[in-house]
Amino acid sequence: MRLSRLAAASGVAGPVLFTAAWVVSSLRQAGHSVAEVQLSGLAAEDARDPQIMMAGFVVLGVGTVAFGAGLGRVTGPRSAGRWLVVVAGVASVAAGVFRRDHLLLAGPGFAGESWHNQVHDVVSGVAYGAMLAAPLLLGRRLRDDPDWAVLSRLVQVLALASAAALAVFASGIAGPYNGVVQRIAVTLGLTAEILLAGRMLTLPDGPAPARRAPQAGESRRAADTLTDIP
Repeated sequence: MRLSRLAAASGVAGPVLFTAAWVVSSLRQAGHSVAEVQLSGLAAEDARDPQIMMAGFVVLGVGTVAFGAGLGRVTGPRSAGRWLVVVAGVASVAAGVFRRDHLLLAGPGFAGESWHNQVHDVVSGVAYGAMLAAPLLLGRRLRDDPDWAVLSRLVQVLALASAAALAVFASGIAGPYNGVVQRIAVTLGLTAEILLAGRMLTLPDGPAPARRAPQAGESRRAADTLTDIP
């Protein structure tokens, strides 16, 4: 398997396994509903089987970094969108390593936050921001490519929908359903990654085809056509 295909497969596997991790981990938190517990809380020290969610964050991050590296074949090595994918992956790994203190945001006996909880909050914000910005930039870069035109618009729509859901989540207006809103927002963003990676898997092996330069005769005919225009 070529490295580019392995990178694309990682971009599919990471989000899928992360989603499976939070579904399983959510179901294992006895006495707490899915809506009550945020994703980060599932990896907290007082969560039940926190290693499931910790592994989910790390697998997502590693897969996303690999996918971002492979995107260079499509976007070019200097694409900002590609590097934002890598940043989102690194931040996701850090979110799994530096955990939140508690399963819930508030409760009896909670006295301040540890340093690793604060690091988790920062890297989570970075991951969210990069996860939203990357599809927008990638969609803009790929929209004129006939192989990517339709998908580029779809991933931009998904990113905007995810941003709207995250705004609702951050505002807290969803109240007891805030955990559900967060899961919807994250899933929309990860769906954009899966679609991009899946499309990359279907591309033929080898470097992306370069646009053919016009031949001398074609350039002359084009110039003659322009001079004939009144």
